[in-house]
Parts: sequence; structure tokens; C-alpha cells
Amino acid sequence: MAALPPLELSLQFADRRHREALPRHRVARWIRAALEGPGRIAVRIVDADEGRRLNREFRRRDYATNVLTFGYETGPVVVADLVLCAPVVQDEAAAGGLPLPAHYAHLLVHGTLHAQGHDHESAREARVMEAREREILRSLGFADPYARHARA
Repeated sequence: MAALPPLELSLQFADRRHREALPRHRVARWIRAALEGPGRIAVRIVDADEGRRLNREFRRRDYATNVLTFGYETGPVVVADLVLCAPVVQDEAAAGGLPLPAHYAHLLVHGTLHAQGHDHESAREARVMEAREREILRSLGFADPYARHARA
């Protein structure tokens, strides 16, 4: 088994409601699985107000979203901030019948891939990125995060 890339992780809880569901060692494992090289990543768990403010300020969308990725460098060290909105993540997990940690793992993998330049703006990019997410999550022992959408 290949060694996982080194990671400097800052884990911040502005919204503490999911602190127990997100122990540092799990968050680090999920992010490392998606890293293609060394990383320096800050993960901030926020409430709806902060999530909405950041999404409005940086994406001009006036609602709280599940994950925002602020990528600063893609190499040789990936430097990024991942901001996850706890109430949105909780609502999505409940609506999809997903365990909360599984949904967080998916969003952290998704955000880490974005930080490395992956995107899903076109149908082709979405297929490639989703395939990579499925592969990473399967290696971590999680179910396909897109399978529930395939049945709809």
C-alpha cells in the first residue's frame, strides 16, 4: 500500500455541533486519500450565517452551501481552505439517508479535489471528478455518494 501524502491540517469548529463526528484523525485520513501530493489545508466547520456570508461574498450566491473550496496553490504543496456548513451538511445527510460522517467524508474529498484543480463545470469534467470521488470513497470504505442520484 502506498504511503499517504503529508498533510498539515488545521481543523476549526466555529459551529461545534459535529465536533464528535469529525475527529482530527478521520478528517486527515479522508483528505489525505484525495491528495495527490503534500498539502496544507484548513478545514472550518461553520454555521448557516457564516456559510451564507462567505458564499455571498465569494460566489455571489445568497445561501449557505455545503462546502466552499478556497484553493491558493496547487503545487508543489496544495494550499487551501475548505469551509463546510454544518446545518447544510446535516440536512443533506438526513434527506439522503446518509450517515453524517459519510457525507462529511464525501464533501471533504470533493473539496480537496477542487483544491487541486479538479472541476465539474462540463459534463465531461463532472464524469471524471465523480469517478475519482467514487474511487477514493470506496477505498475509505464508503458507499458511492452518487448512487442515490442514479435511482432518481
